[in-house]
Amino acid sequence: MDEKVVTMAMLFDFFGELLTDKQRDCFDLYYNDDLSLSEIAEYRGISRQAVRDNIVRAEAALCELEEKTGIVERFESMNKLISELEKDVQLIIDASDGNSVLCRTAEDMKLKLKSLKG
Repeated sequence: MDEKVVTMAMLFDFFGELLTDKQRDCFDLYYNDDLSLSEIAEYRGISRQAVRDNIVRAEAALCELEEKTGIVERFESMNKLISELEKDVQLIIDASDGNSVLCRTAEDMKLKLKSLKG
């Protein structure tokens, strides 16, 4: 999948509710439903240019919000760190050599890490 599409989808998940209704609708149909500009224009009864303008404005707004907040970047960093911690906890479980307290504690940590993942 195209990196831009993935990035835009992530930004939309976090900030989509902050877009105007028209921007949100056009963006969603374009990125999530994979409709062309012409298909969206026909479906919504507006010009192809109006669809494009709404999508371009939505992309700019989403990128600006991420620039100001860094929420998506922090979210991705946190998920990467959680994955690394899960691997470390599994190493502890594998090396616990029958130490039931250590193993139970590591299993508990594993569940807590899983609940944190997005």
